[in-house]
Amino acid sequence: MPSTIDRTTSRRRFLGFLAASPLISAGGLSALAQTPSSPHRLPDPMLWAPRDLENLIVTPKEAINVFDFEPVARKNVPPAHFGYMVAGVDDEVTLRANREGFLKFQLRPRRLVDVSKIDMRCTILGAAYDSPIFICPTASNRAFHPDGEVAVAKAARSGNHLQMLSTVATTSIEEAATARGAPIWFQLYASPRWQIAEALAKRAERAGCPAIVVTIDDLGGRNQETLQRLRRTDTRQCSACHAPGWGYVARKPNYDGLDMSGVSTVLSPNMTWDFIKRLRDTVATKLLLKGIMSHEDARLAAANGIDAIIVSNHGGRSEDSGRSTIDALPEIIEAAGDSMSVLVDSGFRRGTDILKALALGAKGVGIGRPCLWGLGAFGQEGVERVLELLRAELRVAMQQVGAPSIRDLTPAMVRRA
Repeated sequence: MPSTIDRTTSRRRFLGFLAASPLISAGGLSALAQTPSSPHRLPDPMLWAPRDLENLIVTPKEAINVFDFEPVARKNVPPAHFGYMVAGVDDEVTLRANREGFLKFQLRPRRLVDVSKIDMRCTILGAAYDSPIFICPTASNRAFHPDGEVAVAKAARSGNHLQMLSTVATTSIEEAATARGAPIWFQLYASPRWQIAEALAKRAERAGCPAIVVTIDDLGGRNQETLQRLRRTDTRQCSACHAPGWGYVARKPNYDGLDMSGVSTVLSPNMTWDFIKRLRDTVATKLLLKGIMSHEDARLAAANGIDAIIVSNHGGRSEDSGRSTIDALPEIIEAAGDSMSVLVDSGFRRGTDILKALALGAKGVGIGRPCLWGLGAFGQEGVERVLELLRAELRVAMQQVGAPSIRDLTPAMVRRA
């Protein structure tokens, strides 16, 4: 029998191997790199039933949870594209914080409630959906699967999920809406030039988008070290798809017909509340701000007539503040009051994660990377299974806390640890 010292040494080597894996940076397996002395969490139960990374799932139905799709996507997707998907910025503190943040909140179950039937139906800005789980806007989905955003839209259609489409999608607004079979929301990267933002917003309005989601938290460069390291291992010739500089952006379908000359970025470091007011006067759609992380900005959004806000740190891809969205959510819910709806995204991977946000007052919870894991692994069927697993976990979590419907979830069911 191996000695205690031998077992400890083997364990440390195992953890060291996991810590060196590029999968760790995606957040899905980062918990495994924690040592037993970590103040953040106890050793993950998966250490006693580890995921078999040699024998990956071969069909979506084999997946036990959303994390099962990540290593399959890693195998299928080119290294540079996978690196783009999983990377945070700098030390990726925010990337990890988004997962660890849920440990700060505990559920307070209520008993002797009839939960034999669970109703997850909800209304988000006047539209009815079968669950409060929405699909976040993510860029360049065809980098992960040839069907790209069309596959995601069809998956959204099968589960009646709200879908938000990125400005830099590899599918046009019109094509995505057709595939979804219902109106989608359009996420707007404004760019530094007003005329481009105006044209994109009006196109979304003409395409029937009931809401425009303005991203306000991605304003400058990104130090995505994981992306840079994985890119070095990619042996493909990328010039066929990526023109020098920002030229490839002009080839994205939503920019068709727009003059992009002289534009070096889709981001808007010059954006202020004046831009928001101008956009409010330009389109009749509902208007949301994505990237709110403080109660001060939530109050300003309400004062400026914003219909809803999304508490988001861009999945840890834009800044490395170290603050999770679930940690920021309570103060923002309080600041918003009844004046506007609050949605949230970044780091949600479990039904209990989703339930905590809903109980705190969020009207919807966005899923980003897990949908891309499913897309990269199996296309539309992978995305459908990711969403199915999350709905199933949310259903069980609602039963566990004694909430037969979404409206029965209350802040009293959650306490800060």
